[in-house]
Amino acid sequence: MEKKEDIEGNEKNLKFRKRFIFIPLSILTVVVLIFAIVYNLQFQSTDDAYVENHMVQVAPKVAGQLKAVYVKDNQQVKTGDLVAEIDPADYIVKANEARAAYERALAAQKVAKANYSAAQISIENAKADYERYKNLYETGAVSKQQLDMAQTRYQTSQANLVNADENVMSEAQNKVADADIKVLKAKMDKAELELSYTKIYAPQDGTVSGKRAEVGAYVQTGSPLFAIVPNEVWVVANFKENQVGQMKKDMPVEIKIDAYPNKVFKGKIDSIQRASGAKSSLFPPENAVGSFVKIVQRIPVKIVFDEEINSEEYNIVPGMSVIPKVKVK
Repeated sequence: MEKKEDIEGNEKNLKFRKRFIFIPLSILTVVVLIFAIVYNLQFQSTDDAYVENHMVQVAPKVAGQLKAVYVKDNQQVKTGDLVAEIDPADYIVKANEARAAYERALAAQKVAKANYSAAQISIENAKADYERYKNLYETGAVSKQQLDMAQTRYQTSQANLVNADENVMSEAQNKVADADIKVLKAKMDKAELELSYTKIYAPQDGTVSGKRAEVGAYVQTGSPLFAIVPNEVWVVANFKENQVGQMKKDMPVEIKIDAYPNKVFKGKIDSIQRASGAKSSLFPPENAVGSFVKIVQRIPVKIVFDEEINSEEYNIVPGMSVIPKVKVK
C-alpha cells in the first residue's frame, strides 16, 4: 500500500512539474512571438533587389581596323586614359585632302580680288565710252547702233563686276564666296574631327569588363568594344506597392548581400521611382480591355550605401542579389 501511495505521489509531482515548466515556456513563447511581430512591423523587406550602377559601353565613333588596344580584362582605368586606337591612315588622307581644298580656296581669293579690280577698271572704261557715245549720238556724229553697242558693253561690265564681287570674301559673310569657304572649312573640320576619333579614350573611371576588342579586328561605328564599370554602386529594390506607402527619403536600410551573408551593410533610401516597374517597361500594360486581373505592382526604390566600403575586402558588383530591410517605424 505504501508503495502504491508513493507511486501515485510521484506521478502527481511529475504532472505538477510539467505544468510548472510548460506554463512559463508557453508564456515566454507568446512574448517572443509578439516581440517578433512588433519588431518585424517596423521593417519592410524584399528579395527582389539587385546591385546596380552606371555601366558605360565604350564604342568607336568611326569605323576602321584596330591598331592597338591598351587595356586588359578587369583593368582599372581613369577618365581620359587612351584605351584603344584605330588605324588612322585613311583618315589622315581625308584630312589632308580637306585641308588642301580649303587652302586652295583661300589662295583663289587672290585671283578673285584681281578679277574684281579688273572688273572695276573695265566698268569705268565702259561707262566713259557709253557717255561719250551718248553725247556724240545727240550731235549726230555716231549711229544708233554704235550707241547701243557701247551701252551693251557698259551693262556687261556691270554684270561682270557683280559676279567678281560675289567671288571675293566679305566681312559681312553673306556672299557666294563666303558660303563656299564655309563649306570647305566645315569639311576640313569634320575630317580632322574624324581623325581625332581614331584614338579612343576612357569616358569615366572604373574597371574594364566584357572586353571584345582585339588588335587587327575591324570595328564599326558604335559597335561596343568593352564596358567600363564604375566603382560607385547602389541597390535598386522592387518593393510591392503596399510596402512603399510608409517609405520616405533618407530612411535607414539594412542591406544583406548574398555573397556576404554574415555582413550587414548600412544604407538609406535615396529616392523612390515615380512609376511602377511595369509602367516603365518597353511595353507597358494596357488595362483598358475587356478582361482585367489585378496584379500587385512593384515600385523601384534606390538605396545607397551609407558607409565606406572596402573594395579589397568586399567586391560588390552590379547584378548581385540583395535583401534590404527598410526601417519604416
